[in-house]
Amino acid sequence: MTPGPGSKASGGAAFPAAARRSAARLTAVQALYQIELTGDAPDSVISQFTDPETRAQLTGGQMMEPDPELFGDLVRGVVAGRADLDQLIAASLTTDWEIGRLDLILRLIMEAGVHEITRRPDIPARVAITEYIDVAHAFFDGAEPGLVNGVLDRIAREHRPGEMTAGGGRGT
Repeated sequence: MTPGPGSKASGGAAFPAAARRSAARLTAVQALYQIELTGDAPDSVISQFTDPETRAQLTGGQMMEPDPELFGDLVRGVVAGRADLDQLIAASLTTDWEIGRLDLILRLIMEAGVHEITRRPDIPARVAITEYIDVAHAFFDGAEPGLVNGVLDRIAREHRPGEMTAGGGRGT
């Protein structure tokens, strides 16, 4: 499992590629949150989070180095494709929910997950769903991870039906 916000992992090459991709997803959500709050340009925030010294300051030295390619793709892709991503999320929410009611972090997690499912065919949809459920667990203790699972599963079934056969949204 990926080290979460409270772990002591840091560094880069010594960690398996899968762990660095997991760190990229969590870090992307943090970077997207910073962009939302500050209005900073995506490339500026990406630079901050990929610079080892700045990342250590931003995360208290408790975040391993993210996979730089996936991290940059997620941050740039979510910012550039937000309107389309939000339409897909809104269409996948139940009738008693609307995207404007979502907690900001929850929306960012879903946007990153939808970006990965719809724009990264090199990453299995079930892997992306599982990873973003894990990211949601890093921020939430309630029903939010289940909502992430439901929304991403619906979108994956629509956009990658060949991958999403019987067995639900959580995969290996």
